[in-house]
Amino acid sequence: METVVGDAFGRVLERCHAAGGRPGVAFAVVERDDGHIGVHDAAAYFSGRDEWPEAERRICAGLTGRVLDVGCGAGRHAAVLAAAGLHVVGVDTSPGAVAVARERGVDARLGSATALPTGLGAFDAVLLLGNNVGLLGSAETAPVVLAELARVTVPGGRLLLSGIDPFETDDAEHLDYHRWNRERGRLPGQCRIRLRDGRLATEWFDYLFVSEAELRALVDGSPWSVGRWERDGHGYAVRLDRR
Repeated sequence: METVVGDAFGRVLERCHAAGGRPGVAFAVVERDDGHIGVHDAAAYFSGRDEWPEAERRICAGLTGRVLDVGCGAGRHAAVLAAAGLHVVGVDTSPGAVAVARERGVDARLGSATALPTGLGAFDAVLLLGNNVGLLGSAETAPVVLAELARVTVPGGRLLLSGIDPFETDDAEHLDYHRWNRERGRLPGQCRIRLRDGRLATEWFDYLFVSEAELRALVDGSPWSVGRWERDGHGYAVRLDRR
C-alpha cells in the first residue's frame, strides 16, 4: 500500500497526550531522504522545564512580555511559560499539534515560520527552541524566516534558538550525508525529512542543522544581531537581538 500524506506528527502527539505524555506510548519516526530512519519518544514533546537542555534554561532566564513560540508542537516550551504567567502564543504547521497545545492551555494557531498567521501583534521574544533552528530550512529560506520573525518582534526584542552542531559526530551515515549535500549544493546539515506514523507521513521538508559559524553567516545581513551564546555538549542555544 502507498504512503498516505497527512498530519503524522499531530497524530503521534495526540496519542501521547491521551496517555498523559507518558514515555513508551508514541514515537515520532523521522525518515531522511537518504533512507536513514530515526525514532524519538514523543514524551519529549511534553517535558517540563527541568528536562529542557541546560542551555535552553539559561537562555530563557528573564523572559518577559509577549512571547511567540514558533514550531510549538505540543507546547513543550509554550505551556510551561504560559503556566508561569507569560503571555504566550504558539504557532505550528500541524493541526494535531495545535489542538494538543490548546488543550494544554496554549493560545496556539496554525502557521509556519515563513508565513505567520495574521493579527498576531508584536512580541518581545520569539522562540525557535527544541532544536527549531532547523526551521530556518536552508540558506535560501533562512533570510525569509528571519525577516518574517523580525516583522512581529519589537525593536530590541529577542529571538531565542537552539540546535545541534551537525559536525559534532563521527557517525558514518551522517558524514556521508554531509558529503552528499555538498555535492548537491546544499548546506552539509540540511536534512530533507518527513515524519511518519505507520502509513501516514507528512510532506517532505528541509530541516537545518548548523554550526555556530554557519548560523552567524546566515544571520549576517538580517534584521538580527548575534547576542548571547550558550553551549551544552553538542548542542547550543543562542539569543539574537532585533536591530
